[in-house]
Amino acid sequence: MRLLLTSVLLVWSGIVVSAQLAVTVAPAKVTGQKAVIRIGMKNTFPETIESARAAVFLADPQGKMAGKTVQWVIGGTKDKPALAPDKESTFNFVVTVGQCAGTNLVPTVVFNRLVLKGGKEANPVKDVRIQKVEK
Repeated sequence: MRLLLTSVLLVWSGIVVSAQLAVTVAPAKVTGQKAVIRIGMKNTFPETIESARAAVFLADPQGKMAGKTVQWVIGGTKDKPALAPDKESTFNFVVTVGQCAGTNLVPTVVFNRLVLKGGKEANPVKDVRIQKVEK
């Protein structure tokens, strides 16, 4: 009985851990001094994500920082709605880059705030899965 209870708890804890914000990051599209980085997001939490804030960092092929920005990608302002369970959304980061940065920039996206329904804070490090899309 004890072994069965332990097994059920382990399986249940695995299910709880699997809830997350799944994010895909497209390659940067550079035009002039602006780069656009499109991210797709899917809420796999059983509850609504009220807001999420992320930062994007752009590096050139040598690893030198070419630009950065921080934005609310879900909620956070009146014009950005929350993200309901099992729903998807996209967000376009627009980053100003220097003329010498080139067009082959590598984006890195980091979430630093994730708020669920009722103001409950989620852990953006553990509860966000980020996957880069190849060109």
